[in-house]
Amino acid sequence: EQAEAALESAYQNFIIARAVMSESTLAEALMIPQQSVAVKVKNRNIMSVNVPVFDFQKEEGSGDIYPYGTAFTSGELDSAMNSFSDAMEPLLRLAESEKTAQLLAQEIERTRRRVNALENVMIPNYQETIKFIAMKLEENERASTTRLMKVKDMVLKKTIEEKRKQDEAAHA
Repeated sequence: EQAEAALESAYQNFIIARAVMSESTLAEALMIPQQSVAVKVKNRNIMSVNVPVFDFQKEEGSGDIYPYGTAFTSGELDSAMNSFSDAMEPLLRLAESEKTAQLLAQEIERTRRRVNALENVMIPNYQETIKFIAMKLEENERASTTRLMKVKDMVLKKTIEEKRKQDEAAHA
């Protein structure tokens, strides 16, 4: 809202300046910029996402913002130039906010896809694997129990036969 208000004011002032001045005078006045500006971009980490931080700086040694002499231009043009200069900072903040929102939205989308993959593919696969392993372990346990019972029966039969042979040997 702040950026829109600043731009609206700047455009209104510029339209008034265009109405007061001729096209050729206006074009000539704005042909060569007087002041240089720079934007330094740094990164900031928000929830493991690197987002930009813009820093607006006017270049050292670059005079005022008016690229023209004031003798042949109107005061409305001065007002428009001031308004455009004032609009730079809110526009930069808006660009920073939009880029941050875009990068965070991309990361949220990526995370959402990962969560969906986990919920719909990986977790069901792991649950199936757990179920399969549990069934195999139960089957192995039943087989071991059956084997132990057979071994016990074989040992019991052998013991009974030995006992019979001892009884027969003792009665004979």
